[in-house]
Amino acid sequence: EVVEVHELEEFRTHVVALPESMRSGLEIGASVAHNGVCLTVTAIDGERVSFDLMRETLRLTNLGAITPGQCVNIERAARFGDEIGGHSMSGHIICMAKVVAIEEAPNNRRLWFALPDKAAKFVFEKGYIGVDGISLTVGDVRPSADGAGVEFSVNLIPETLSRTMLGSRLMNDWVNIEIDPQTQVIVETVERVLASRQ
Repeated sequence: EVVEVHELEEFRTHVVALPESMRSGLEIGASVAHNGVCLTVTAIDGERVSFDLMRETLRLTNLGAITPGQCVNIERAARFGDEIGGHSMSGHIICMAKVVAIEEAPNNRRLWFALPDKAAKFVFEKGYIGVDGISLTVGDVRPSADGAGVEFSVNLIPETLSRTMLGSRLMNDWVNIEIDPQTQVIVETVERVLASRQ
């Protein structure tokens, strides 16, 4: 939970209450993801851990709208030897997406997100995507209702809903999007090769 937000010139500090299990071995300078955004620990005072956010981070991510009392997905950096479930996440957000539909089923929830055109080329069915720092598989992809980009879905099982903040996402909420870096490299390389042939 974010317990304090301090607005400073050209950046903001978020103070987060971290449980003891997340603080073990935590040091100033460590990387900790918040809703998928890689941030650096700047101060530790018991359970209260501080992180500084630059204006660009606040502009490009949903962290700019966070207020005290709100919760964020928190994940410590992986260590060599740790199990990595899903695809590798870097904490480098390329854009935000908006929740445009929520479909409930007995044992899962399907969320649909509208993605801006600049990121649409990196999203395809059964590909990987990071949503607020959570590694997920893309379900379906369709043209967006307004024609500016695409909409994609993810299917969330009860375990994901209970362990992440995605279970509390509502219509019109904004989430941070990280694309699979391998997909990005392949798409951009193919584009460069095709452009050089023209």
